[in-house]
Amino acid sequence: MIDQAKLLRELVKEKKSKSKAAEKRQTRTIAVTSGKGGVGKSNFALNFALSLIQKNKKVLIFDVDLGFANVDVLLGRSNKESIATMLEKDFSIWDIIEEGPNGLLFISGGSGFKDLFQLDEVKLNKIFSELSSLQGFVDYIILDTGAGLSYENLRFILAADDVILVTTPEPTSITDAYSIVKMLHSRDQNIHIKLIINQCSNEKEGKQTAENFTAVTERFLEKQIGTLGFIPSDANVSNAVKKQQPFLLEFPNCQASRALQKVSSKYLQTPLPFKLGIKGFLIKMLFK
Repeated sequence: MIDQAKLLRELVKEKKSKSKAAEKRQTRTIAVTSGKGGVGKSNFALNFALSLIQKNKKVLIFDVDLGFANVDVLLGRSNKESIATMLEKDFSIWDIIEEGPNGLLFISGGSGFKDLFQLDEVKLNKIFSELSSLQGFVDYIILDTGAGLSYENLRFILAADDVILVTTPEPTSITDAYSIVKMLHSRDQNIHIKLIINQCSNEKEGKQTAENFTAVTERFLEKQIGTLGFIPSDANVSNAVKKQQPFLLEFPNCQASRALQKVSSKYLQTPLPFKLGIKGFLIKMLFK
């Protein structure tokens, strides 16, 4: 049996003893999630990552949508290796990292990754060891999670430093997003959740949707949710998807791209406490 408390204590000691050079880059994990599919979650995660890169951040996307992983599709790629093949072939993490546009790094979970939480201790330790080496290598690891409240999704989200919740003004999307907040809040009242209103007809609709949503969470859950911004409906987004290109790069001056740049700037300007980095994330996710 793995002693999570002991691992966390050792990690805290390790963090305190890090060199000044290592302290310059403190890798944060960001879980991007949604209450339902079809709200543009993966497309947001991909383009948000690219926007952070344009602001001189080093970013890796980890596609952990165990049912419908599609970041590679949005990039027009077919990844040969994944976390699943890393275990099967005894690869290192560096053997499976793919590089996308503008230096974006990408890891696929792979179809076999759905059995992650049923792996034996040897394989869990293998994943822990390999992924731990990413600490300090990148500024941000963005987890593109599945939609909804599956057991696996909750493990990823609850272990992350920050959560970005993507929804649209559609009533069913709002209802499902509220269910996500309610569940996460019941598990961790200190969880950091930021809201994105995607596919809104205009900024006014986006602001109103966000205000209504945050008012409900504060009233009924006593949970304050911050809003990162609003991404308008934009034909250029679907055009870029058809071309299998990120809309931020294909149409950098379109409304959606300009809105996304504001979102990433606001995220970077939001002061957030540093937690235990990628190792802390892995301990909470794998061994809790």
